[in-house]
Amino acid sequence: MIAGIGVDTVRIDRLQKSLARPSFLKKVFGPREQALLAATALSRRAERAAGCWAAKEAFLKAAGRGIGGFALDEIEALRRPSGAPYYALRGTAAAWAAENGLTVHLSISHDGGVATAFAVAETV
Repeated sequence: MIAGIGVDTVRIDRLQKSLARPSFLKKVFGPREQALLAATALSRRAERAAGCWAAKEAFLKAAGRGIGGFALDEIEALRRPSGAPYYALRGTAAAWAAENGLTVHLSISHDGGVATAFAVAETV
C-alpha cells in the first residue's frame, strides 16, 4: 500500500556554485553520494548533484516531513549498476522507514536544465 508520495524539481545551475564548497558537500551528501559525485565527469556533476538534491526533497515529502525532518546526508540517492536510482537510508531516516515498515522507491529525470525526482513510500 502507498504510504506517501513526493516530487521535487531543482534547477541544475542552482547547485553549480554550492558544489565548490566542501562544507556543503559534507552537510548535504552522504559518503557514498560524495564518492558518486567525485566519480562523475565534471561536466555532469551539477546535473547528478541536482538529481540527488531533488531526491532528498522528494523523500522528505513522501515521509510527510520538511527540511529538518531528517539530516540530508542520511538520505542518499545512489545508482545500481544498471544506472537505476535507489535510496540508501542511514541513521534516523533508516530507523523511521524500518519502524513504519516502508520501502521508498525513487525515479530521477533530467531535462531542460532541471532535475526532477519522484519518491513513493510503500508498506512492505
